[in-house]
Amino acid sequence: MLDPLSLLTSDGYQPSAFYFKVMFGATLGLADTSFKEVSGISAELETETVVEGGENRYVHTLPTHYKTRSLQLKRGIAPMTSPLVLWCRSVFEGDFVLPILAQPLVVCLMNADGLPIRSWSFANAYPLKWEVEGFGSEKNEVAIENITLSYNYSNRLT
Repeated sequence: MLDPLSLLTSDGYQPSAFYFKVMFGATLGLADTSFKEVSGISAELETETVVEGGENRYVHTLPTHYKTRSLQLKRGIAPMTSPLVLWCRSVFEGDFVLPILAQPLVVCLMNADGLPIRSWSFANAYPLKWEVEGFGSEKNEVAIENITLSYNYSNRLT
């Protein structure tokens, strides 16, 4: 049974969604991981329905396999020297000359002291899509790039 108090931080409040950190295997320790938004942290079981033979009243729903979504990262457009931009360029502009370098990824939700209170790891992440949001002459916003990542599986660490 889930203890409702386990959802609270040490100061007794629910964790904030605005203080988080994203760390990549190739960019650990580098100032390249500031994001506006991270979404797609989810896990789901796919199921199949099996009708019990000879007993028409019973239908069983059985799990078949684990399904993940894509991880979505949003941030202001980064410079060409950004390690994350270089990684994306190697995937999308490399013409598959070199193999795609998959790397581990960790997303941490932080407390007011900058310490992780919830963490998720993602194994073998690699870019699926790299897109720039539309420009508009009437907008007064930062230009945003969206990076969609695939991964094999995820684990909640804390």
